Amino acid sequence: MALADDKRNKPIRNPAPPMAKERGGWLAKIAPGVHKLVAKRETPENLWVKCPDTGEMIYRPDLEAALWVTPAGRHMRINPQLRFAYTFDDGRFRMLPSPKTADDPLNFTYSKPYKENLAAARKATGDQDSMSAAVGEISGVTTVMLVHNFAFVGGSLGTAAGEQFVQAAAEAVKLSAPLVVFTATGGMRMQEGMLSLMQMARATVAIQSVRAAHLPYVVVMTDPTTAGVLASYAMLGDVHLAEPGALIGFTGRRVIEQTIRETLPAGFQTAEFLVEHGMVDRVVTRKELPRVLGSILQTLLMGRARLSAA
Repeated sequence: MALADDKRNKPIRNPAPPMAKERGGWLAKIAPGVHKLVAKRETPENLWVKCPDTGEMIYRPDLEAALWVTPAGRHMRINPQLRFAYTFDDGRFRMLPSPKTADDPLNFTYSKPYKENLAAARKATGDQDSMSAAVGEISGVTTVMLVHNFAFVGGSLGTAAGEQFVQAAAEAVKLSAPLVVFTATGGMRMQEGMLSLMQMARATVAIQSVRAAHLPYVVVMTDPTTAGVLASYAMLGDVHLAEPGALIGFTGRRVIEQTIRETLPAGFQTAEFLVEHGMVDRVVTRKELPRVLGSILQTLLMGRARLSAA
């Protein structure tokens, strides 16, 4: 009886319905791939870019076609590869090799080891350091160009970037070509201490070698150009150009106001303000830069030709 009771009280499981293992219904049977056509498509995260000035969402392909200049006129930061492609004739250029320098000469550690910061920056940007160099033609003029990458540790100047500047200047002298530098930097690289500061002097000496060969040296300041770079090779050009709205200054607005205890005028340290006060020769849009640079280089080289003939 006990056994009979156990059988009687044992829960009865409902049998599985037919075809329970087949999923998707009749549509899946006749067209297994149809669900891929009607599935919700995810929008790429970087398909839209927000304008820093207006908050407007801009379709990325439209922004790329506009050379990364927003409808509001903001000239957004770009990497060296794009800068070379936008500036050189037909986007054709030859990269100069990156110099080999010690990655962490001071064994610097703050929140994390400096070598880890460098590794992360190299992985994110694809560049070896904050400055890249290339050779190409601008309006038919063979030119050596240096470009800061602000995305690489704030475009800071360290030993590798300083060595890149020196080597690019030597290449300009070798090719009898002008030297053009696009600056976008927060200044010196504190992780390299005094070695970083020494690059200001090395760059200045390199510029003198370019001048001794009677070759043009032109600076194009982009957003931002500050601190030790501004205090050295960024202000030693034969001609100083700047992109619209670029922040240009040695130190921040707040620090200056606290020091002099004065309220600074509106637009202080912008490219337009500095044109009015004689520190920058001209503000040029990104689209116009190749033509303007080409005209300047051709004009300066005419003077060199006359000097050589004399």
